[in-house]
Amino acid sequence: MQLRLTFSAAQELRRLLSQKPECIGVRLAVEAGGCAGLTYRFELVETPSPGEQRIEVEGIPFFLQESHKMFLDGVEIDYPTGLAARGFVFSNPQARTTCGCGTSFAI
Repeated sequence: MQLRLTFSAAQELRRLLSQKPECIGVRLAVEAGGCAGLTYRFELVETPSPGEQRIEVEGIPFFLQESHKMFLDGVEIDYPTGLAARGFVFSNPQARTTCGCGTSFAI
């Protein structure tokens, strides 16, 4: 499973985790929802959920379900900081369509 973080995304995740010392990593999941059918769930976690696997990317622990790996393989997470955009952005090479607001996708 390949998951990539840009430099700015890794920096922001480290900053967020340093502000919440009780959190041990980031949960990354895919859920039904959004305009295109699937959406990302991305949150800091204190403890992994049952069945989650741990992978480390740029020194940051990620927790995800085995069944979500097929949707997340190859995803790049960026954190643009320009005037027009700020926040985490997911680029998924498997996505056939995305919604106009960029928060959901379909495979």
